Amino acid sequence: MKALNEILARARRSPRRIVLCEGEDERVLQAAVKAAEDGIAHLTLVGKWATLAELARSRALSLSRLELIDPDDSPLTESLAEALFALRRKKGMTREDAAAAIREPLCFANMLVREGHADGSVAGAVHTTGDVVRSAIQILGLAPGCRLVSSFFLMMLCQPFHSLKGGMIFSDCGLVIDPDAEQLSQIAMAAADSAEALLGEQARVAMLSFSTSGSAQHGNVEKVVQAARRVKERRPGLAIDEDVQLDAAIVAEIAERKLPDSQVKGNANVLIFPDLEAGNIGYKLAERIGGAEAIGPLLQGLAKPANDLSRGCSVDDIYHVIAVTTVQAQAAEARAAAAAG
Repeated sequence: MKALNEILARARRSPRRIVLCEGEDERVLQAAVKAAEDGIAHLTLVGKWATLAELARSRALSLSRLELIDPDDSPLTESLAEALFALRRKKGMTREDAAAAIREPLCFANMLVREGHADGSVAGAVHTTGDVVRSAIQILGLAPGCRLVSSFFLMMLCQPFHSLKGGMIFSDCGLVIDPDAEQLSQIAMAAADSAEALLGEQARVAMLSFSTSGSAQHGNVEKVVQAARRVKERRPGLAIDEDVQLDAAIVAEIAERKLPDSQVKGNANVLIFPDLEAGNIGYKLAERIGGAEAIGPLLQGLAKPANDLSRGCSVDDIYHVIAVTTVQAQAAEARAAAAAG
């Protein structure tokens, strides 16, 4: 899997500090040990010392490469609680509330990221998506210029039978149910950034529809067209096709016939679905029938990386998301440096 191997190689070249708040889950612990041993990240596990140690002992896992932090017994807890109070007091949080909340591993982990003790967080093997996303938005906030947190899947097409090869971004397949034109434009711009950060190539965005270049007239088509035009206004250098059917988005010969003025020319690496229903069906078709490997759902639009896991995730799923989070952290630091410079 060339695209995935490249992400792993980039992570190893410059590992970042990734915090996992569900270290007491066996899968998370195994993935953390593997990731640390492979050098794709510097891992911090948040949890109870005794529980983590006993789990590691029972599974013959070494904790020597991991940092373990127990919120009930950490010198950082008091300062993180004070920072959380300062962040949330306008929302009604008291110091007592903050002191209690910071002892929750998910909150503690995201505060480590916010305060610069870690570069990204991964959760969701135990916590619900709603909890993971809510905590990330409340504590990490939105990236500059972003008005929406959305999700994407990194789809790996690396089997011999795949006519398309490499990685693609599918968005939004896991979070925003029925985006309006503005929200859809935000999803498209964030997904383009995700493609450039993770695939190492220029984004080529297809705004999917049942219409190609106005072949059908409907409010759902108009939403996609308006979203694409907003993206074009804000990102004039981005290759993006307006309403386009899937075949014209990914098959050059069909694009040439159906959409001769295409900017993407049937070579899309970012597919933007018009709503969550289409996105969820689309990625599962690609995974279950098309044989693609789906990594995600991953989050985009946050000020610092925080990713969600499926509660049915495997050790390999967690391992890959750790690698992606490291590369996202690298990209976020590069964008911040460019903005500052």
